[in-house]
Amino acid sequence: MHCGINVQVENGRLTKITGDKSHPVGRGKICPKGTAALEMIYHRDRILTPLKRMQNGKFEPIPYDRAIAEIADKISKIKDELGARSVGAWTGEALGFLQQEEYARRFIHALGSPNYFSADSVCYAARHIAYHLVQGYYPACEDYSDSNVILIWGANLDITHPPFMQEVLKGRQKGAKIVVIDPRKTKTERYAEMAVRIIPGTDGALVWGLINHLIQEDAYDADFVRQYTVGFDDFRAYAKKFDTAYVSRETGVSIDTIRQLAELIAANVPGISQYVGISLEHQVNGVNVIRAMVSLGNICGSADIPGGSPWPEYPNVRSLALYDHLPLSDFQPIGADRFPLLYQFRKQCSSLAAMDYMLGKGNYPLRGCIISGANPVLTNPNAAKVKQALSSLDLLVVKDLFITETAKLAHYIIPAASFLERSELHYYPYKHLAALSRKVIEFKGIRNEYDFWKDLADELGFGMRYFPWPDETAVNQWILEGSGIDFKALEKSTQGIEYAPLRRRKFESIPFPTPSGRIELTSDVTLFRDLPSLPEYIPPRHHPCGKRNLFLLATGARSPFYYHSRYRNIVRFKRRNPDPVVEINAMDAERLSISNDEKVRIVSKTGELMLSAKILKADEVLPGILQVGHGWDQGNVNLLTDDTDVDPISGFPNLKHVVVRLEKIQPESIMSG
Repeated sequence: MHCGINVQVENGRLTKITGDKSHPVGRGKICPKGTAALEMIYHRDRILTPLKRMQNGKFEPIPYDRAIAEIADKISKIKDELGARSVGAWTGEALGFLQQEEYARRFIHALGSPNYFSADSVCYAARHIAYHLVQGYYPACEDYSDSNVILIWGANLDITHPPFMQEVLKGRQKGAKIVVIDPRKTKTERYAEMAVRIIPGTDGALVWGLINHLIQEDAYDADFVRQYTVGFDDFRAYAKKFDTAYVSRETGVSIDTIRQLAELIAANVPGISQYVGISLEHQVNGVNVIRAMVSLGNICGSADIPGGSPWPEYPNVRSLALYDHLPLSDFQPIGADRFPLLYQFRKQCSSLAAMDYMLGKGNYPLRGCIISGANPVLTNPNAAKVKQALSSLDLLVVKDLFITETAKLAHYIIPAASFLERSELHYYPYKHLAALSRKVIEFKGIRNEYDFWKDLADELGFGMRYFPWPDETAVNQWILEGSGIDFKALEKSTQGIEYAPLRRRKFESIPFPTPSGRIELTSDVTLFRDLPSLPEYIPPRHHPCGKRNLFLLATGARSPFYYHSRYRNIVRFKRRNPDPVVEINAMDAERLSISNDEKVRIVSKTGELMLSAKILKADEVLPGILQVGHGWDQGNVNLLTDDTDVDPISGFPNLKHVVVRLEKIQPESIMSG
């Protein structure tokens, strides 16, 4: 979130981190993870020198220059033997966004490979696609502070995005009604006017039910729909299928609750805003579910109005990516044949498909990969397959702060710089602010992201052409040239610089950035794999069925202390949240004679886990639903998830309604396990 912080440095050492009350994002509040930067940066397990895996499997220190030379030599051998596309680059969120990602994109394209992967393959890209298909833009943060009704779908904003939650609470103070739709009780729910418990995977039915009510009651913004949308007739005809009785059967939500929610929205049009959480992406029909949600807001007339879904404007800055100069689209980017919209909208290769290419099951082999700040062994589905695939590579380089489960498989581990050891540009599009974070500390021998990719490019012979800047400051200056943003002023500013005034209702003077120039309630996605033009609802293949030990498993509920697989080595967090557990409804636990903290076995088609049970009250999670958090080394829930059960548009995996069997186990089984 890039919340504003104050960092105290004494004698070259960080001593304190506090929230910056004057900063427009965060306003002085920071979550536990923000203050943990001190422990992270000085952690005894932090990698401070490159490591090479020796023939005996152990890691030994190696000089940085030698590591770069050996890595470059291995890349050259793969390129000479199989072609450049047999090498990929992969970035995670641990080392930053924007140019931190673009360095990797630039490097891999300069090498001659189209194969750039990132965490976006399982997070965010599906939302990006869905929003762009409907309205041509992603709002980043809707205008919650001036909304009448705020719908929070499958997200715990109080934990995941505190600055957004501050905007939500500002809206609540002005009278906005908050609605939380989730299978389980979250911290955010305490602020909600309504809490809607819903069966995982059925959000699309509820959305279409709400759409149907608005249309049948003529409670939508008919003038906006007539002037600024296409496809409404087909959209309206499809919505008729979703009467409240059908929606209730699908979702598990009572008819009264559905009607109450529909009437609340109808009474507050057009001031409707929404937050669409990652949970909606992790459904086998995620893109179309989110398309329907975006369409719901648009028939309310909420596009680019105060209290609705603002259309952000971005600064006119240079991009480090080389897609205009070296598109390489004819080099068969991995996954682009199966998920063309993922590549069209994000220039993103599918990390799930990459595993097959590593294992020799693709159109060509993927034999080398450089992973920076990502830990796919813990964050990608079917963890056993991920581990097998990464272990099969001729070259695996991991750049990180710590020896992660993924780094343990690497041939080379390169120490990374933390966010306080570099300077990078950042944009807050919902506030039209540009900002520059400051480098405040340095460790001898640690190379930041730019320096690493430049060093490798230099060794491979294309650094002078594609990485000509001497350092990251020069890169930042180059990016901003011609943008109208004064770099010197940005360096001095602690709050960022407004790069454009906030404007609303831009659609009255310029077309929406869609092919038709209008909101597209139906999209011409038929050009891609014969997909329907409407965001049709596909019921999940499985519902909580009441059989004795079969359940739906939802994974990945967020913790206030951990971010995916990060911060697990922070001692004070470990004390608060020491081990993974499986959450289970009290009625299910009683039915199966399971006690709190009792060890149970969870079995899916891809693997099994043994975890302690945490019994929730009957109103905290729906019966028939289990929940296990992700990111744990021991107790990796992605051993249970399936990399083949995916959304046909984005390729995103189903992580929210996984069919599993729950078993009581005997004490002797625990000992042997």
